[in-house]
Amino acid sequence: MNEYFFFEIRFIDGDFKSIKLLIDKGGLLVLPAAPALKEIDNNKKYHDALKHADIALFDSGFFCILLKFFKNINVKKYSGLKFLKEFLLSQKNTSNKILFIDPSNKDKIINNKYLKSIGIKNFFHYIAPIYQPNLLEDTILLNIINERKPKYIIINLGGGIQELLGSYLKTNLNYKPSIICSGAAIAFLTGQQARIPLIFDKIYIGWLVRIIFNPFVFLPRYTKALKLIFLMKHIKE
Repeated sequence: MNEYFFFEIRFIDGDFKSIKLLIDKGGLLVLPAAPALKEIDNNKKYHDALKHADIALFDSGFFCILLKFFKNINVKKYSGLKFLKEFLLSQKNTSNKILFIDPSNKDKIINNKYLKSIGIKNFFHYIAPIYQPNLLEDTILLNIINERKPKYIIINLGGGIQELLGSYLKTNLNYKPSIICSGAAIAFLTGQQARIPLIFDKIYIGWLVRIIFNPFVFLPRYTKALKLIFLMKHIKE
């Protein structure tokens, strides 16, 4: 397992077993995508949330390619999709209590059905309100978590918001659960978004599947992510 720092964000290059050993101690895990990382130098709240995380994984294949090309650093892409799939497998038929924070009631129903179908037993949901990035607070959620004390909290919200929420929970909860910002990963598993075979993920073309599935949304995002090329000087081993 190796560590790298990008704008003071601690990235881990390791396998599932080593990463889970770290996250099981409690803390915040994030999986920032390239379109979000490109804003790291001019979005202070997002940057602070990522710095507050205990672990960041190399979710972005594009970021991994840039590290190899510009810094001669070899890291393995570890996507949110892969991590969540392995994590859920590790929780099959366990008694660990898990909270899933979903963006809508529709997502809750779909996710609930999927989780039951794969043998996840002890879980509950919370439907997130529309959070404001400049003033993100949710005392209702804090009270629910403090009362029910799940071991794991899985945040299924969009990038840029989920990290802020994860940081807020880490700061304000009265105990130390494992908070995982896996974003849309569960939507790929349930079929809400284009299913990405892990082989595509492994060879770093998951982004291409997303573009084909929804070019109007994802093509501009990945085009703008080219800005990351100019930020490579900030990576440190």
